[in-house]
Amino acid sequence: MLSDESTPVIRATLPVVGASLGAITELFYRRLFDAHPALRRDLFNRGNQANGEQQRALAGSIAAFAGMLLDEPDARPDAMLSRIAHKHASLGITSDQYKIVHHHLFGAIAEVLGDAVTPEVAAAWDEVYWLMANALIAAEARLYQQAGAAEGGARHPMEIVERRQETPETVSFTLRRADGRPAGTFRPGQYVSVQVELPDGARQIRQYSLSAAPGRPHWRITVKRVRGAAGPDGEVSSWLHDHARPGDVLTVSEPFGDLVLPEGDGPLLLASAGIGSTPMLAMLDHLASTGSTRPVTVVHADRSPADHAHREELRALVRALPGARLHLWYEEPGARPGAEPGGPEVSAGRADIGTLDLPPGLTAYLCGPLPFMRTVRGDLLRHGVPAEHIHYEVFGPDLWLGLQ
Repeated sequence: MLSDESTPVIRATLPVVGASLGAITELFYRRLFDAHPALRRDLFNRGNQANGEQQRALAGSIAAFAGMLLDEPDARPDAMLSRIAHKHASLGITSDQYKIVHHHLFGAIAEVLGDAVTPEVAAAWDEVYWLMANALIAAEARLYQQAGAAEGGARHPMEIVERRQETPETVSFTLRRADGRPAGTFRPGQYVSVQVELPDGARQIRQYSLSAAPGRPHWRITVKRVRGAAGPDGEVSSWLHDHARPGDVLTVSEPFGDLVLPEGDGPLLLASAGIGSTPMLAMLDHLASTGSTRPVTVVHADRSPADHAHREELRALVRALPGARLHLWYEEPGARPGAEPGGPEVSAGRADIGTLDLPPGLTAYLCGPLPFMRTVRGDLLRHGVPAEHIHYEVFGPDLWLGLQ
């Protein structure tokens, strides 16, 4: 809870600080990387730095956290903090790095805002930072403990045992631990970090969902090649597509992520678009392998059937679940609208949740591009689904922070 002394200061200065957060975060990262170039080389996603997404995500998280402290002083934004903590744990963030971030962030604030940063203002924002940082440090410590790892996490060499071209732009890799031990357990919907050494010596890290059910000796990830629009092509996805072959060894973290299949028998909505289908595949695979009969509405949207990775696998998993129904939307020609015999409902255009007959009391899980998830979430809210029953996963920096 924010102190009585700091609350009016944050309320008065949040508009000014919020308006300057873009400049502050840009300067912060420049200062941080000048002082610690290894962080940019081996920890932070260089593509997200180049296109500005990481800066926008940091600014959004700070503003959202400060706003929640003011608007809901007796509550803590656990959903937002949980997403960040899981991402940090997958990257191996340690508590001492929060001191480094604090030093350079507050240096950037002072430089951008100048004389507006009085001792009173600095103290209030310092309190906001450490409330957020200490909550994350505690959450990450619990995650490391649950993973049986020391602070900073554990990574394992894993050998590629199978490579499968799912679509022209998507490839899946089946992985086994190089030491011969079982890959380990995880919760359906979680992801791992994969670290690869690039030609310039950088050891970049990316997260990929585990796209098959737990309980098997091997893990599977599915990687879509990132094509740059405003920014560069994805460094790690491109390297994996171009170079990773069976017999190669990747460095892989323990599983993390809080978009996980819930226990129980209540109805579910699993809505995905594009490569956002990967955590849903693990959930459906787990439901099928455990003989679940719970009601599951599965929605997937894609550019075309040819672009839909694991398309036939998704159809087979839904067919194996007596309580499941699949609805597909494809934007480009190649789809045959209408119900296929014994198959899914296939529609042309963009996904429209509002056309579905959804059961009451459902829990919704969303994964895909932000415009897709915003649209689906809005449709669900209008349908009467409570906001706390709608969960989402963002691939990359969370530019939707604070949306509950």
